[in-house]
Amino acid sequence: MAVKHLVENVRDIALVGHRAAGKTSLADALLFDAHAVDRLGSVDDETSIADSDDEEHKHHFSIDTHVLHAEHDGKHLNILDAPGSPDFIGAALEALAAVETAVIVISATTGVEMITRKMFTEATALGLSRAFVINKLDADNIDLPSLVESIQAAFGKNCVLFNVPDRLGAGMREVHCLLDPRQIFPPSSPVDATAARSQLIEAVVEADEELLEKYLSEGKVTLAELEADITHALDAGTLIPIFCVSAKKDKGVKELLDALSRYGLSPAFARKRLEGLQVGANGSTHQLEPTEQEEFVAQVFKVVNDKFVGHLSFIRVLAGKLQHNHNVVNLRNGATLRVGHLLEAQGKNTTQVHEVGPGDIVAIAKVEGLEIGDTIAYTNHAPKIPLPHFPTPMFGLAIEPKTRGDEQKISVGLHKLAAEDPTVKVTHDSQTHELVISGVSQLHLDIIRERLKARFGVEVNTKEPKIPYRETIDGEAPGEHKHKKQTGGRGQFAEVHIRIYSLSREIKDQAQCEAEFANKSRFEKLRSCHYDPAFNFAFIDHIVGGTIPNNFIPAVEKGCKEMLDRGVLAGYRIQDCAVEVHFGKYHDVDSSEAAFKTAARHAFRKAFLAARPSLLEPIVKLEITLPSKYTGAILGDLPTKRAHVENQDSLPGDMTVIYARAPLAEVARYAAQLGGMTQGQGSYAMELSHYEMVPANVQQQIVSKAQMKDEEDD
Repeated sequence: MAVKHLVENVRDIALVGHRAAGKTSLADALLFDAHAVDRLGSVDDETSIADSDDEEHKHHFSIDTHVLHAEHDGKHLNILDAPGSPDFIGAALEALAAVETAVIVISATTGVEMITRKMFTEATALGLSRAFVINKLDADNIDLPSLVESIQAAFGKNCVLFNVPDRLGAGMREVHCLLDPRQIFPPSSPVDATAARSQLIEAVVEADEELLEKYLSEGKVTLAELEADITHALDAGTLIPIFCVSAKKDKGVKELLDALSRYGLSPAFARKRLEGLQVGANGSTHQLEPTEQEEFVAQVFKVVNDKFVGHLSFIRVLAGKLQHNHNVVNLRNGATLRVGHLLEAQGKNTTQVHEVGPGDIVAIAKVEGLEIGDTIAYTNHAPKIPLPHFPTPMFGLAIEPKTRGDEQKISVGLHKLAAEDPTVKVTHDSQTHELVISGVSQLHLDIIRERLKARFGVEVNTKEPKIPYRETIDGEAPGEHKHKKQTGGRGQFAEVHIRIYSLSREIKDQAQCEAEFANKSRFEKLRSCHYDPAFNFAFIDHIVGGTIPNNFIPAVEKGCKEMLDRGVLAGYRIQDCAVEVHFGKYHDVDSSEAAFKTAARHAFRKAFLAARPSLLEPIVKLEITLPSKYTGAILGDLPTKRAHVENQDSLPGDMTVIYARAPLAEVARYAAQLGGMTQGQGSYAMELSHYEMVPANVQQQIVSKAQMKDEEDD
């Protein structure tokens, strides 16, 4: 049976927030209250519909975003339950990329935390409507007014209570909506309902000039006028409602469900993200619209390699309709794919559907070649949806199989896991031949290792990989090499003369390279320039008079580019340089591509070492959140890590956030140190900022260590 929902009746919602805020318990309660399931799931007894993964059961926290759905009050809700640990930030960002509404869950016992702030910032940047849920109000010693004040202090005065509980603690029984002026609040209510209602009304009417003017002049508006304007206020951001809930006791959940269904943004509000995306055919273009009549366009936001169902690609439909057994085009590479099965997910369970429209979130089964961020459409002239932003993984482990012969299984397994998680990268170090996995944290990579064993039956040994330094040069220098070898029969001969230059890091593409560097004002006899943005490297053919035949020029370029991966100074990848080949010699019989590649490598090495080579190190942005009493200790410790403190802010709840930049090499294992200095109460987020020069004394240590290793290998 086809899933058929009118666009205006769909609600796409992500549950986000810090770990242990109770997001999964809230998701289970929402499903139960919407009668999507016949019993209230529980994380504690492993009956949760959302947390269905073995690793999640083992660790008692969410690792992946889980896709759920429910029908309520004539509306179809797609609910994405996202993990709250900083270690699995990629999955939470996936969820935000697929919805119109971010519901940010806060634990009443811990208040605003680091990921609370991160999710609010990301949702705001994406133009989503935002709502807060204060969960666990059945706990002891909760100060709700202070919690609300801390939310307003952190996120603005537009964050206002939408409802209030009758009481706090174990006796909490119900919540009362602040919209209705006829509502009578019990004396045990912990909030001044009159003042809270005024704040709510002001936030709603601010989005409508006429309603605001009426409220200011008459001092009141009707309930119907308020309700008619809530969705507009959510979209405009003048209203960020705060809902009161105890998910485990199923209190306030029905009211949250009602509000999301009645007032939540439909996929029609996806016009924001589609703005500027033009569909063109036959020379005409028009603005892509989130309607069923539009041409079909969807984006992949999540990928799963399920051992039972196989490869699943979860898509969010942005415009048009998709039927099963239909061809689509992957706009990333132009490949045509056959969509055989469309599946609607309820946790780990799926149901086949035959047609989907704007706002629908479904999985495409058993279609290889789709990656997170891919846009699919019926035709290749559809617009590509911008890729979601994910942090660069900076925490690495070099891995090798415990059992000989498992190398292939490891490679296949890791690449499948990396396809599921945009914050996992798998690289092969061409210098050390190490297979390196990079992630957000030690815990993140521990989970990858567990999944590698559980899904693919492979156990691995791990060790510290090299910090991803980069090599570059500060000057320019010539280099030449004559490769001559005669061993009987045909010999080897090639002579290559090059000059190496420093290339500005501001250069980003071929056109800019030619405009600012590789032009005839600098290279009078320039024949061609090949620019590689991955290394910010330019290869310039400046050969005059055929001193190197045209058919050997590509071999010279290959030889130089091989050195970019190998490194010269300490075995690290080279960037930000240009090579000009300007002279050489060849032999009619003994010259070959292999000979010119070899000569080019040696010439490159000589020129690089003569051009003031230096190491660059990755600098990361640190955001450290901790109790204020530990601020002095952390500020005193950071300079010992060559860190530069840029700012610090006071947070509600006697907390402090410190913003700093530091070399990755100094903070690669910061989690354990921070935990020890703050008795486990500090947390931090780390993201790549830029590369900068390594201090001379540190560079000498790194180079010496690399040379010693080379001698041992020899």
